[in-house]
Amino acid sequence: MPKMVFVLTDGTEKEVEAQNGLSVLEVAHKNDIEIEGACEGSLACSTCHVIVDPECFGILDEASEDEEDMLDLAFGLTQTSRLGCQIKISDALDGLKVKLPAATRNMSVDK
Repeated sequence: MPKMVFVLTDGTEKEVEAQNGLSVLEVAHKNDIEIEGACEGSLACSTCHVIVDPECFGILDEASEDEEDMLDLAFGLTQTSRLGCQIKISDALDGLKVKLPAATRNMSVDK
């Protein structure tokens, strides 16, 4: 089973097992990691914003236009920002490392 690392807001790292097919948001929730995910993964908010480690960013699929639009609402946006609900775990992502931003902003848009 792939593993991934969450860098928590206090800087500590938590390595967890990440089941194939789950999103980073789902993996976080299964491991009691505080990521809000206000829209429950329906791509209608930016509260599951994570900052992907630059060494891992290049192996991810490109963000969709809808994801990019939601990321524009995220607090602390970086060049390697993604929405956790849109990153699906696979064996290719074994070792994925994501950092939780210092804060989130819940500015949902109606779809």
